[in-house]
Amino acid sequence: MKSQANLHQELRQKILGLPDVTERHSAGIHEDAFFVGQTMFMHIHGHGHCDIRLSKVDQERVLAEGKARPHRWAPEAGYVTLIVKREEDLERAMELIRMSHHYFAGKHNPLGTAYK
Repeated sequence: MKSQANLHQELRQKILGLPDVTERHSAGIHEDAFFVGQTMFMHIHGHGHCDIRLSKVDQERVLAEGKARPHRWAPEAGYVTLIVKREEDLERAMELIRMSHHYFAGKHNPLGTAYK
């Protein structure tokens, strides 16, 4: 069983492995914030508390399917919350993170050529 710190590091590495993602530490109130272009598409509070920004359609679907919880402070911006506590949670988190990345990367590259 991996420690919480190891899970956090693995999650960060998977996120940073997505095309054109940059990380900013202490971006506002967020400990680890991840950007595509100038858009923050997700951030992590502490070890494993992921706030992921989705399109409104994806947000509604993900919440209806019970894949994440509503974000406490910014649900109107499309954010959902998912907490990575165990290894099994990593892939579930990455599914939503990839969905977010794809959506926001497409906004920065309307032709979609680099993000297929």
